[in-house]
Amino acid sequence: MANRINRDQVQHVASLAKLEFTDAQLDAFTPQLDDIIGLFETLSEVDTDGVEATNNVSDQLNVMREDVADNWGQSQALLKNAPDAARGFIKVPAIIDESEDN
Repeated sequence: MANRINRDQVQHVASLAKLEFTDAQLDAFTPQLDDIIGLFETLSEVDTDGVEATNNVSDQLNVMREDVADNWGQSQALLKNAPDAARGFIKVPAIIDESEDN
């Protein structure tokens, strides 16, 4: 099997992608990329005439409901679980102390 890609081409593509490789890395990546290109060439040999293009491998549809705020009547139960609450809201400790001079 003839090489489809050489070391100089890998270096060129790496430089376009702003990647820097050592000589040892280039020597390792070149045959790996050549094998990957070979896989694509193998796929191109498959007869796909009459085969419809696939854009989704699942026949399930994502049915979305309208995004509407709703009162589920659970605010009292939520507030019972909060460590501190006032006027229907959960109280939390202050994160910013406005009394300090900056």
